[in-house]
Amino acid sequence: MEKSISSLPVVLKRRSLPALATFTAVIGGAVIYLAFTPRLYQSSAQLMLDDKRVSVSDLGRDLTKVPVGIPGGPSPVADQAELVKSQPILERSLAKVFPHSPSKLTAEEFAKKLRVKIAPATNILVLTYEAQDPILAAKLLNAVSETMVEESVQQIRKEAANVADFLAKEVPTARLRLQQAEIAENRYRQATGLISFTDQSKSLVDSLANLEDQERTLLAQLQETRSRDASLRQITNSTTLNKAYLSVRGGQDQQLQNLRTKLADLGTQLIDVRLRFTENHPTVINLLEQQRDIRALYTQELARLSPGNPAISPSNIASDSLSQNLSSELITNEIQRLAIQNKLKVIQSLRTNLQNRLAELPILQQPLTVLTRQREEAAASLKLLQTKLEEARIAEAQLVGNIRIIEEAKPATSPSSPKLPIVLLLAAILAAIAAIGVALLLEMMDNTLHDPSEAEELLKLPLLGALPSLSAKTLILEPAENFLDDIALVEPYRMLLKTLEFGSSQKLRSIVVSSTKSGEGKSVVVSHLAAVSAMLSRRTLIIDADLHRPMQHKLFNLACQQGITDAIARSQSLSLIEVVKLTEIENLSVLTCGELYARPSQLLESEAMKSLVAEATNKYDFVIIDTPALDVSADAATLARYSDGIMLVTRPSFTPKELLQKVVAQLRQNQLPILGVVVNCMTTQTEKPYHYLSRPRKRLTAIADTANSSNGSRAK
Repeated sequence: MEKSISSLPVVLKRRSLPALATFTAVIGGAVIYLAFTPRLYQSSAQLMLDDKRVSVSDLGRDLTKVPVGIPGGPSPVADQAELVKSQPILERSLAKVFPHSPSKLTAEEFAKKLRVKIAPATNILVLTYEAQDPILAAKLLNAVSETMVEESVQQIRKEAANVADFLAKEVPTARLRLQQAEIAENRYRQATGLISFTDQSKSLVDSLANLEDQERTLLAQLQETRSRDASLRQITNSTTLNKAYLSVRGGQDQQLQNLRTKLADLGTQLIDVRLRFTENHPTVINLLEQQRDIRALYTQELARLSPGNPAISPSNIASDSLSQNLSSELITNEIQRLAIQNKLKVIQSLRTNLQNRLAELPILQQPLTVLTRQREEAAASLKLLQTKLEEARIAEAQLVGNIRIIEEAKPATSPSSPKLPIVLLLAAILAAIAAIGVALLLEMMDNTLHDPSEAEELLKLPLLGALPSLSAKTLILEPAENFLDDIALVEPYRMLLKTLEFGSSQKLRSIVVSSTKSGEGKSVVVSHLAAVSAMLSRRTLIIDADLHRPMQHKLFNLACQQGITDAIARSQSLSLIEVVKLTEIENLSVLTCGELYARPSQLLESEAMKSLVAEATNKYDFVIIDTPALDVSADAATLARYSDGIMLVTRPSFTPKELLQKVVAQLRQNQLPILGVVVNCMTTQTEKPYHYLSRPRKRLTAIADTANSSNGSRAK
């Protein structure tokens, strides 16, 4: 079936006569149907579910508004479509067409022939009706359209009346709820003193921001005074304000200044006298006693300046104006710092109070918000109910519907059924399908191999593996990475190699690969199986023994010259190592066919060929011999005797079953070892069977001449 579908044009061409007969028979049946079918006339009308009709009130527009359908849910247009075919609508429509006499057409019969369709993506209903009388068909559709419009108007008026009755009862209740909400809100405002949350919050926030600005300013000033205080204390060496004050006062006292002057004069005199006299001289002694007396008096005066406090050290007296100014500045700075600290405490206390008040406002506002919302909702509800009540009364008095006629039915001038083009088109489609089906059915009856299980069951041989289809870039192993790096392609060939090894009782050294007929991809199987074997570190050799149509040199992009024929022919006398060609794949070598000969069978039947295969088997771990198809040559059977067995390559939907059975029977009859069958799914590049190449050929000389020439060369 897969082959038949993939090559459908080829199948149709091959089965053209049965397909054409089937196509003609279906078309003939359609023509007969058209000749004997009665003619029917169809009329159509269109209704639109429209919410754009003018209404004075909003409620009237709401009642006529078409609701939006929910996907997967009910559809207003679909509801109207069902209403059109309801029993009351059809009976009222028939009464309009036949007002004076009973109708011969019943509502049930009318409903069976009446078709209602919803125009895609619209609110339009398309009504169609077929009858042999075109005038009657048009009258019936117009009557249905008018009845639907009247029904729409009546339903909307009825809904408006129901709404008005309901609203008339609800308005007094809504008014009472509004009064209760207003009373509750006013009581709460009076109890809490909360007038306007927004204004009061804004006022508190502004005051709080002002206090925070003042606090930041005072903090900066405080930091500045502290920094100045530290600097002044370090310069004046004053640890307390009291010492600084006494230092300034001691420096400014006139009596102390006089004493300091006298001490300075005595010091000068004492230095001068000591230069002239010794320490025991009366003048020196007299000056020292005066100096002690003045210092004692100076100390008494200092003690007088600081009563109740430790005496001031003379070294701490600010005797000069700079020290006095710095000490005065220290005192002033300390006074400023204390004033700033006191003010900062006041500001922080005020800020805390404002923050507490601001935090209380939302708490007080929450109940007020609820009360305000209840009052507003009650007011809005009352207003809405009053408005809707007026609108309902207006809508009840109006004659407005949401269905209108956009196209009236007219008598048809030509028959609508049967439709000649559609019938012929459908007949042509069915005829084509039937013709293709017949062609595919015949193709399925083709006796070719279709799947791997069928090959195993048919031949009673082991199924070695099923190989995947190869893309065009992996058919040729140049470069080899395209194939070897694709695990999905390598693993089937690796499994094939393992199956061959496990299925053999002894170590597998050489195999012959052939196929039933050409085009089954056996050369590609040989090349890719050898590539996988070499990848697994086996020294592998491919012998291209297909001397009719050699392919291995193309698959590996190698030169065809110096191959099998050159190793055996008398004129060349080349050894196996000289003619074997290395590939880019490590451990893989290829022995190409060499020069093509007119009688290749004579070469392959020779003892030299047998020796060549034996030598290759000894020097390599695994030897794969590519041979021609068994339906064109017996070369595979000949070379199978020199190897461990023959492997057959088949291809689904390509290999004939009878030919495959015949080939296997011949191999068994000749007692040749058959390793098994490989099912190869090839790409279209290998679907065409190969033909013998028309190349210049030279005739093979006698094998004896080859041996003599070889012996003569050794003698020389």
